[in-house]
Amino acid sequence: MKAIGYQKPHALSDAEALVDITLPNPVATGHDLLIEVKAVSVNPVDTKVRASAAPNENEDYKVLGWDASGIVRAVGPDVTLFQPGDRVWYAGSITRPGTNSELHLVDERIVGHMPATLDFAQAAALPLTAITAWEMLFDRLQIVPGKTPTSQTLLIIGASGGVGSILTQLAARLTSLTVIGTASRPETKAWVKELGAHYVIDHGKPIAEELRRAGFSSVDHIVSLTQTDAHLNQIVEAIAPQGKFGLIDDPTSLDVTKFKRKSVSVHWEFMFTRSMFGTHDMAGQHRLLNEVAALVDAGLIRTTLAEHFGSINAGNLKRAHALLESGKARGKVVLEGWS
Repeated sequence: MKAIGYQKPHALSDAEALVDITLPNPVATGHDLLIEVKAVSVNPVDTKVRASAAPNENEDYKVLGWDASGIVRAVGPDVTLFQPGDRVWYAGSITRPGTNSELHLVDERIVGHMPATLDFAQAAALPLTAITAWEMLFDRLQIVPGKTPTSQTLLIIGASGGVGSILTQLAARLTSLTVIGTASRPETKAWVKELGAHYVIDHGKPIAEELRRAGFSSVDHIVSLTQTDAHLNQIVEAIAPQGKFGLIDDPTSLDVTKFKRKSVSVHWEFMFTRSMFGTHDMAGQHRLLNEVAALVDAGLIRTTLAEHFGSINAGNLKRAHALLESGKARGKVVLEGWS
């Protein structure tokens, strides 16, 4: 099968950073589905792993990629949730070979049935970010879904990126929170507003001051999706006493003692935790993805596909990695089909 991988971690400028390769076809066992990958999207985790992680001892190449949509071609003997021919979407496990391959093995318990109203490219944009956003909003921050009127507020720092684009929609469509998103460019501000944010402020300026200009002395919940260390002091100032703070990025350091005076709780979200540790609730991601698919088909949630970079090959994948590393990506970058 065709795939894209590397033998040593490199900067993207290196010719060997990502290369087109051929690998043996995998075989489904246990709870595994064998997926014919139709489309993939690229996430910041792809670029971080490419720059730092070598292949495992039993691998000649490391294959990246987690988001995928495709068709089930074979199932392991323990599979009960899917059958060959099913159209699926998922974000795989960080401990296994990735989706940048024509055929891919994934545990059925972290796979969902694809929305009927989306094509493969549109669907591939959503799984990893939808899982991250859903788990952050409902599992970590424990926001209660529903439209009962409330004065509660949510600030999303980096609302125009992949996770921010779906988190904004989930919070605006499924809860009664007042949603405030941050973006720094005219086009990204317009994107965040279009996705349902009630207010958009500029994270290039002091966040607490921007909030006050928008009429908020503080906010009850803050989710930081990027540059948390750069924004931390402003987050501490802006969050309300007894508020909840969530983050997904990797700050060099995080001094949580700054939150003590306000009794703020801190919540980290990492959507690979369930599959990495085989948690008892691993199948929650299967149910979550099916629920998001139903929301998409009902017209409540839209795909966050923003850029289609053509077929799945090393050259196009490098372009996608470069865009994410530039920090200027809006929504999700998708590749589709094999050249």
